[in-house]
Amino acid sequence: MWAATVLTVPSLINGDSTSGSPSVAGYRVVDDLCTTARLTTFSQLYPAPSGSPYHYTTRHRALDEMYCSQYRKKVGGDQDLYTLYLQVQLHHEVDPRPEFDAQRDGLAQRRYQISTVPSLGDAAYVGYLDDPDRSNPGRHYLTQVLYVRQGGMTCYTSWSASYQEGRGTAPDRDQVRTALLSDTRELLRTLGGSA
Repeated sequence: MWAATVLTVPSLINGDSTSGSPSVAGYRVVDDLCTTARLTTFSQLYPAPSGSPYHYTTRHRALDEMYCSQYRKKVGGDQDLYTLYLQVQLHHEVDPRPEFDAQRDGLAQRRYQISTVPSLGDAAYVGYLDDPDRSNPGRHYLTQVLYVRQGGMTCYTSWSASYQEGRGTAPDRDQVRTALLSDTRELLRTLGGSA
């Protein structure tokens, strides 16, 4: 019986409790994600920062997390704010795939339009939502998000804005999608990944 155990469950003998742990695929933790994320394309679309970016980094043997949020404008006197959120998590003990897929299903249930992004990480998708204001149907709240998973790394990038019909045109959806993809790829490469 002992010989059978050695052959069929080697991790019990070797003390290897991490054999099923996800690989973080070369990604590293940084103290300030806002400084690390250059946001080259978004900075061209919205060159005027508004206020100070907010960031934090937490470290744990099971999960490292980096976060950044900031507001930007097209010009300094612009009243319209464009919000950017970035979050990168390195999962060291739990496979993030089930939750990653569940997030996609959750966005679909919330009426996001989902599209798969090929050749980015192990899996990636963009979600887009145009949510009219119930009390003011002429005002639209727009959100576009990008989720990326590579091994035990998950990345979330989000852009949001609003506009009023008759007071200008809606932000270009394809332009925002391009910025999400370009700046996220740049960030992930900076963090040491190959996405």
